[in-house]
Amino acid sequence: MSFKEQLQTLRKAKGLSQEKLAEIMGISRQAVAKWEVGQSYPDIARLISISDFFNVSIDKLVNDYEENCHLYIESDKVNDLNGEVIDFLCKAKKSTYAGNGQKIKSSRPNSHDFEYVEGDFKYIDTYLGGEQFSGEEGLWKNHIPLWSMNYAGRVLDEGFSGRFLKEVLSLVSKDNPYRGPIIYEKGQYKYHCIVNGDFHWFQGYEEIYFNNNKVYECFFHGGVIK
Repeated sequence: MSFKEQLQTLRKAKGLSQEKLAEIMGISRQAVAKWEVGQSYPDIARLISISDFFNVSIDKLVNDYEENCHLYIESDKVNDLNGEVIDFLCKAKKSTYAGNGQKIKSSRPNSHDFEYVEGDFKYIDTYLGGEQFSGEEGLWKNHIPLWSMNYAGRVLDEGFSGRFLKEVLSLVSKDNPYRGPIIYEKGQYKYHCIVNGDFHWFQGYEEIYFNNNKVYECFFHGGVIK
């Protein structure tokens, strides 16, 4: 079921008109109408609001995700340099936090820091906190900054599994070199990641459900440094 069909089904199940849903979401009725006929698509913030309101995961909202992804979310268009950078970035991510890599000396009081170096490239990931956290990943070539990503997230329920999150993050790929794959399921856990933009400039959101209960969420954004 596509997003437009899913939204109509959820709205009608609650007995809401387009006008009433628009009022609840703080948007115009025309915006809802365009979503439901497939003329436009909500941004990440709106998707999260819709997900929370109807108490469904984002991946259920965008179940026909491949179609929606190609229609509304820009695909990565990388040149040779970015291809080399992305290759290194994926390897660095898999070798540090996600791969239980060795921490380096804290760069700030009580920060958690990881570093990965290969040839002229350097990757550093540093974050603060635990159950509620924020941090930044950065890439350098010959000590010149190339790319960075800021992130902030929180654990919402005791059903959260740090092991599952690391497993997801270890699956980072060249097609989606930010956090984890678009959708990943294992046992009672389900992970979903949505990204708007491309490697040069992007924003995204990831969530984890356990037994259909949201137990974790994280926002991230970043892009190429010039």
